[in-house]
Amino acid sequence: MTDFSDLVDGYQRFRTSDWRRQRDRWAKLKDGQEPRVMVIACSDSRVEPAQIFDTLPGEMFVVRNVAALVPPCELGGGYHGVSAAVEFAVTQLKVSEIVVLGHGSCGGCKAALSGAFHDAEPGHGRFIADWVNLLDDARDKVRADYPNASGDEAGRAMEREGVKTSIANLRTFPFVREAEAAGDLKIHGAVFSIRDGVLNVMAADGEFQPAKASDTAAT
Repeated sequence: MTDFSDLVDGYQRFRTSDWRRQRDRWAKLKDGQEPRVMVIACSDSRVEPAQIFDTLPGEMFVVRNVAALVPPCELGGGYHGVSAAVEFAVTQLKVSEIVVLGHGSCGGCKAALSGAFHDAEPGHGRFIADWVNLLDDARDKVRADYPNASGDEAGRAMEREGVKTSIANLRTFPFVREAEAAGDLKIHGAVFSIRDGVLNVMAADGEFQPAKASDTAAT
């Protein structure tokens, strides 16, 4: 298993290899970033967006959290980390595309579907439960479609509904709607399968199909 000393060893390899090979790129990045794409992904250690999409530093603005969720726009109290990142990406970086990246075997989606942390106390799943409550409507839809909510098909459906939920919530932000309406922003949904490495992309009709090189249509 990897620990912090392994990470430091990895840094040393990076410093003597990739850093030197990509010195021109790092020299350009030191003064700022201009990514065209924002990716909202899960915190799951098995799903690394830069590896899945084979990108270089500076090419993606990435936010990761449990189940790749975007909350709806709200101006009340509290800390709005995801909302702040979306606002920064759209209004300051002027990204032209946002990708919501779900994945197979997602623990957050599973917790939402099963209610595993319902009524949990802080330190025993309370924060998890409160966060995945964003998927309550998606959970109800999946449970209605799949009475045996513990099956693999229900789990896959929940992961896809999670992506749809985040996309719908993105569109509750006025600046997102405005950019999309002006043609300055496209929103995409995708689910990466850990089991077989397949990326399924969401089409305009809400269905997911294996990615092709020409998959650029907005969802």
